[in-house]
Amino acid sequence: MSTDDKAAHIRRLLDTEGDSVQANTRVFNQGRYAATEDLEDYEELKDRAREIKEEAISRLPELIEELTEAVEENGGHVYLASDAADANRYITEVADDAETLVKSKSMTSEEIDVNEALEATGVDVYETDLGEFVIQVAEESPSHIVGPAIHKSREEIAELFNREFETDEPLETAEELTMFAREYLGERVKEADVGMTGANFLVAESGTMLLVTSEGNARKCAVAPDTHIAVSGVEKVLPNFEDLQPFIELIARSGTGQDLTSYMSLLTPPVSTPTIEFGSDAPLSEADGDRDFHLVLIDNGRMAMREDPELRETLYCIRCGACANVCANFQHVGGHAFGGETYSGGIATGWEAGVHGQESAGEFNDLCTGCSRCVNQCPVKIDIPWINEVVRDRINRGEAPSEFDFLVEGLTPDAEPGGVSLQKRFFGNFGTVAKLGSKTAPVSNWLAELPPSRWAMEKVLQIDRRRDLPKFADETLQEWFLAREGLSPTEADREAVLYPDTYTNYISPERGKAAVRTLESLGVRVLLPDLPESGRAPLSQGMLSTAREQAHETYAGLAEHLDAGRDVIAIEPSDLAMFRGEYEKFLPEASFDRLSAASYEICEYVYGLVTNDPEKTDVLTEGPGRVAYHSHCQQRTMGLGEYTETLLEDLNYDVLTSTVECCGMAGSFGYKEQYYELSMDVGYELEDEFEAAGQRDRTVLASGTSCTDQLDVLLERKPHHPIELIAPDLG
Repeated sequence: MSTDDKAAHIRRLLDTEGDSVQANTRVFNQGRYAATEDLEDYEELKDRAREIKEEAISRLPELIEELTEAVEENGGHVYLASDAADANRYITEVADDAETLVKSKSMTSEEIDVNEALEATGVDVYETDLGEFVIQVAEESPSHIVGPAIHKSREEIAELFNREFETDEPLETAEELTMFAREYLGERVKEADVGMTGANFLVAESGTMLLVTSEGNARKCAVAPDTHIAVSGVEKVLPNFEDLQPFIELIARSGTGQDLTSYMSLLTPPVSTPTIEFGSDAPLSEADGDRDFHLVLIDNGRMAMREDPELRETLYCIRCGACANVCANFQHVGGHAFGGETYSGGIATGWEAGVHGQESAGEFNDLCTGCSRCVNQCPVKIDIPWINEVVRDRINRGEAPSEFDFLVEGLTPDAEPGGVSLQKRFFGNFGTVAKLGSKTAPVSNWLAELPPSRWAMEKVLQIDRRRDLPKFADETLQEWFLAREGLSPTEADREAVLYPDTYTNYISPERGKAAVRTLESLGVRVLLPDLPESGRAPLSQGMLSTAREQAHETYAGLAEHLDAGRDVIAIEPSDLAMFRGEYEKFLPEASFDRLSAASYEICEYVYGLVTNDPEKTDVLTEGPGRVAYHSHCQQRTMGLGEYTETLLEDLNYDVLTSTVECCGMAGSFGYKEQYYELSMDVGYELEDEFEAAGQRDRTVLASGTSCTDQLDVLLERKPHHPIELIAPDLG
């Protein structure tokens, strides 16, 4: 899809589906916060769930054999399908004589397009999950792993049902729509020859399956017809019955915010209950109990994913949809933009790359901004942003090279091969751009704003001309620092390295100066060495070789300071997230542990200093004053936002902390032409909160570069970093 086509597609979804998606995902998201808050052992449950999935995937071949033996001993059949075509061939053979088949919701069945395969052989297929039924009637694809029809409003569903079913009385209310679907689908269940379900989990030792539903339709599909086909990916197999416990606690809370879903059905098929002859007066005791059960286990790329060290974690996914519900971009456009052939949301990149190929993943992969908000919400702690970045790197390397790539490879300061788009190369090498821009400022700023320049940037780099560009400083933070005298070692209580991130050094040195003044006033001798970029910029563009190279160079530059026992302080949360998170992928374990343990966010560090010595608070600029504070996404993921809030409150500021979790800018994302409207749509919520009646006099504070850039556009008040507010005024 071209840049223009992608932008148009997003605009259309913002207009037609955005409101419904946002309302429904917010209900799920807020429900999850409430439901998990009540779990005292929430983190322990997640750790246990991950351990179980790790073990299950490592033992998968033997568990499949054990499950097959258990099901066959119970009287059922197991078929291991290599791919979608193989699975559909077997399923259509089993359903060969059937006229009607009823299904419960199953993303795996969506993955293999089994409905189309069955209908091609003359079988009438009916989805019995209400959301799936709506989608089937509308001839659309699901927009969410858990809620397939969240993009449709009640009014749209009513109009759809009234048109398609020509009801005697028009359906209007949610109750009327639900009752109509229940009665209509109830008749389909009664007449069905075959029932099909998915399986949330399969127990290898017993052949038991767990079905988790809100409507009870899966149970009906499994036991009402005399033939039951269960379709499941091989990754759903767990070793033991006891292993289900943490998942039962987590899946509903993570997905829909319920403590438990309405129906948790444990079946060991073929079940022993008699088949039901609807309309017959014969007692059930005389009914035929002969049942046929077929478990279709589907590989379709999963075993290859198991051998792929970067995609392997995808198989830990329990399909709860939490990563979609918490994602700001998904909340605004849903899975019809943030999704591929089958799967949607943050984890979809891994699934689509594994089962459908990188081309499918490439259509939406860039909608993941790496904000990391999904990491803490995943019930099995999958590093979803890393999977997205790895696949992005592979997509970049799969791009068709152009005849000019030899020039690009020779002239750009990155470690990437040809084929990476110019847009990604530009943002991945932004540190070089900023260094050049600062050296030539203010001329560079004037040239960049000229209409021909903005036109060229939009045409060549797809940088939206409506977005304000950052202004490069003509004196960098490092130049200012070298020209002054700081604390000597004898005057200081401790020493720390202030990391000169690209934005602070070349664009907003005032926040760096405020950090230096604050630290020195608190007795910290500050060092500001010449260090390379952290690797965040190329990582966000899927340029992993460059990110890895910069990570090693940065660590090498910090090693002597770590040896000397100095702390490392970051102003930009995304750089600290590299030191405490992504560097684990790039550095030897001992090196990562050393840097991670010694790294701090600036307000976290200041909070620690004044907490240990409350008298030092006197050197900071205190309130009273009213502030509106927005915490950076990665800062929240690391659990650091509270340090800034508490520090401000202790200094007598009246703090309004934004409940809006994402500003929408997300680094380079908001500059890109294809995503400008989406970025702004997300940002408008933050604008509404800070511009609400009674809040407009508050000083606006934001911890991250992206956040200040976005707020600067949205508000008439100029935002500042919190350290600028509390820094001592030394005249």
